[in-house]
Amino acid sequence: MTASPDIRLGRLQPSAASSRPDLLAPAVAQFLAHWRHAGDVLVAEIDPDLADTAAFCDRYDIGLDVSANCVVIAARRGDTTRYAACVVLATTRADVNGVVRRHLDARKASFAAMDDAVERTGMEYGGITPLGLPADWQILVDAAVVDAGTVVVGSGVRRSKIALPGAALADVPNAQVITDLARPVA
Repeated sequence: MTASPDIRLGRLQPSAASSRPDLLAPAVAQFLAHWRHAGDVLVAEIDPDLADTAAFCDRYDIGLDVSANCVVIAARRGDTTRYAACVVLATTRADVNGVVRRHLDARKASFAAMDDAVERTGMEYGGITPLGLPADWQILVDAAVVDAGTVVVGSGVRRSKIALPGAALADVPNAQVITDLARPVA
């Protein structure tokens, strides 16, 4: 199935991601060049000052239930720190100290520091996406994201967002779909 750039997502005006590499972080564009679901990925330019979820959803009429956040986790055991990404809907928060920590077999898990996340991903803070992350990272995807239909997530840069079938995220290398990875926002 190939994404149609005629699809309207709220006030976004999406195009095929393959036709707009200028709206993608280099690692994301490189990833899409070889991913079998690349034809299903759309990209839309946004105001970079509105990249944070609440402001973005409000301005562009995107529901929190189809907006996905990708957060970078630093998981520690002893002197070893490993990094992973969690993809959850904006209506939820990753259960970092419970499900995520146990799944990563870590003694301590926390959100990675902003500078560390940016340096390790090569992406802009507020635009980090599960596409194009370092090859040795685990990518934990909440089952609700997979079931949500089309989801909107970062593009690797703050000036755009991508839209793709949530189910395609299950096919990202090192991705694992986990039920109840996230808890509803209170």
